[in-house]
Amino acid sequence: MKSNKILNILIAAIALIGGFLFIRVFMEDTDAIETDVDVANSVVSPLIYYSTYLFYAAVIITIGLSLISLVRNPENLKKTLGGLAILGVLLLVAYFLSDSEAVYNAAGEIESGGEEGSAVNKWVGTGIWYSVILGGIASLFFVWDLLKGLVKS
Repeated sequence: MKSNKILNILIAAIALIGGFLFIRVFMEDTDAIETDVDVANSVVSPLIYYSTYLFYAAVIITIGLSLISLVRNPENLKKTLGGLAILGVLLLVAYFLSDSEAVYNAAGEIESGGEEGSAVNKWVGTGIWYSVILGGIASLFFVWDLLKGLVKS
């Protein structure tokens, strides 16, 4: 019960600080924020930094709690590592399917950073193929589930 009260106080404090920073932005003139760098830095920057730090904290806490949960339950750890291994194999397949050919713009010129053999091109192609493979697998499971539902009814 006590930890719940502490959590509520922490949430309220975070919300109050965020609300205060947000209201400070609206108290300033829009033109002044857009034209005067000092005003923008004094009003908008603290809100952005606060939001960024909250995001980092949320990510770190989420990953930390997930890891603690996995360590406490070895059976889930085995399932998670198996799933990650399968995703790794699919990533390798996507990597070998991708190419690193030159990327041309509408004028027929090679884009900056899109030269043939570029590592960026290879990884972008890998990401595209990875999405296609995972989307195909998801589609198969969707159709399978749909067919199972039709057979049961």
